Amino acid sequence: MNYDPLKNDHGLAQSPFKSCVLPRPIAWISTLDRDGVHNLAPYSQFQNLTFDPPYVMFSANQTTRGLRKDTVNNIEQTGEFVYNMATYDLREAVNRSASEVAPEVDEFELAGVTKAPSIVVKPSRVAESPIQFECVYYQTLRLPGNGAMGTVDVIIGRVVRVHIKDEVIGPDGRIDVPRIRPLARVGYYDYTTVDSVFPMTIPGGNQTLLDGLEGAAGKKKNP
Repeated sequence: MNYDPLKNDHGLAQSPFKSCVLPRPIAWISTLDRDGVHNLAPYSQFQNLTFDPPYVMFSANQTTRGLRKDTVNNIEQTGEFVYNMATYDLREAVNRSASEVAPEVDEFELAGVTKAPSIVVKPSRVAESPIQFECVYYQTLRLPGNGAMGTVDVIIGRVVRVHIKDEVIGPDGRIDVPRIRPLARVGYYDYTTVDSVFPMTIPGGNQTLLDGLEGAAGKKKNP
């Protein structure tokens, strides 16, 4: 089958588009507004953009009332945010923080998670999350859309501090991803987790290319 996404004439019970690009990692974004109110919300349209230096992006559609999300307003006004990795163990807290609530509501409290101080930026980290990035705002790309929620704000930030809990680093010095079980969206109301990994190396022995895939290009590795 095929369909026109503008007409949404697929004839299926539910729109399939968001199940065609998957799995999508969930960015649990924490911010502060100008009055110091904490905000925490999940975004499933998230990705790293590059690594030297590292940049990440996430996109936020509008609220059901057609307004910009509190997360976007806070980042543009303060210039800072934190990415917190969402995991299977934290799935219920992540889901609670997705509620559309008033700007003065502290979603850390709503989700029942603990604030941990950041080092470089002011927004708090989620203490229960195994990995967090402190980020400074770079720019917004605003894409026009249809309907109240169609327009989207694409936020780009530079990572200035990385936090990784020691207990999720294996004896080989690598992050133990199956132990973390990162949470991801697969469309509809469905989620999945990463609970298995397998290695695959591009043939040819080009070490510079392999270093780039690892995110170590141009950097001296620790002995």
